[in-house]
Amino acid sequence: MKRVLGIFILCFLFTIPWILLVSIQPEDYPYDYEQLSENERLVIRFSHVVGEDTPKGMAARKFAELVKERSNGYIEVQVFSNGNLYKDGEEMNALSRGDIQLIAPAISKLTEYVPEISIFDLPYAFHSLDEVHEFVETKAGQTLVERLKAHNLYAISLWDSGFKQMSNRIRPIHHYDDIKRLTMRIMPSDILEKQFSSLGAFPKKYDFNAVYNELQKGSVDGQENTLTNITSKNIYSLQDYLTISNHGYLGYFVLFNLDFWNSLDEDVKQLLTETFQEVQEWEWKLTNQLNKETLQKIENCGCIELHYLSQEDMLEWEKRFEPLYNYYKQNYGDEFINALPKYQTDT
Repeated sequence: MKRVLGIFILCFLFTIPWILLVSIQPEDYPYDYEQLSENERLVIRFSHVVGEDTPKGMAARKFAELVKERSNGYIEVQVFSNGNLYKDGEEMNALSRGDIQLIAPAISKLTEYVPEISIFDLPYAFHSLDEVHEFVETKAGQTLVERLKAHNLYAISLWDSGFKQMSNRIRPIHHYDDIKRLTMRIMPSDILEKQFSSLGAFPKKYDFNAVYNELQKGSVDGQENTLTNITSKNIYSLQDYLTISNHGYLGYFVLFNLDFWNSLDEDVKQLLTETFQEVQEWEWKLTNQLNKETLQKIENCGCIELHYLSQEDMLEWEKRFEPLYNYYKQNYGDEFINALPKYQTDT
């Protein structure tokens, strides 16, 4: 009997350290979710169509890295750039089907769902990126964001690409009359179409990933885009003239599939929201920096003829585009026009 009791006590003493180890492990050691399978982790597929070295491409990677780190590997954001997973005209449908969960389309692409959002496409609607950011936070700006929800889209962040410039292979654009008879590639937007047609040009809609090939084939003479997008796709190598006009804003709403977003736990939503807010501020600064550096590189290369519109030129161009503002008001009312920062006066 004593022998049996001794064996029992010995086994008990050996068991105590294991009990203590198990009891303290969750507190002392964070769980490594990276050891879980893809089905056990939360995987977010993020598709976009621009290059990895653009502000959007770099912000997407930074967001993925921060989320992985802050969730201890539980949330994995898989980033697919350059339209490698879905092309420009495919990603909205893929998001709707739930094949991907996150995209960052140019705001112009959203005019099919919320036509009033074409306010962002009006030439010289904004005179600085700060004005864009200010407008989005107004009641009018938030109304536009809310209207996306009716199409199962949740806008969680705004990323800048910057202001657009015009390039072409036919002649220098010093005056808006120089745009006459040029065939120009545009994104899908009624305002962008009227922007060029009102000047006697011929706008043609092509997906961003097709622009280089269409320029190479001669299907279009020129295009408008931000400097980082123009250089990331080597578009400027097919153009002879570039005008720094800063005539229109190009930005992206980062969109979740709304059903997917609503399915997430509250702590996950909070982590994603806070991380996006941090990346947004970082991306805005990066955009300014990269566009300045890109312009300097273009100036230094001497590979394309550059022309800068003066402030007086821009004011003349802005006045020339007033009929587009009237068109917008006739179709969508004046609520959003009146909310533009440039029409606000200090009282």
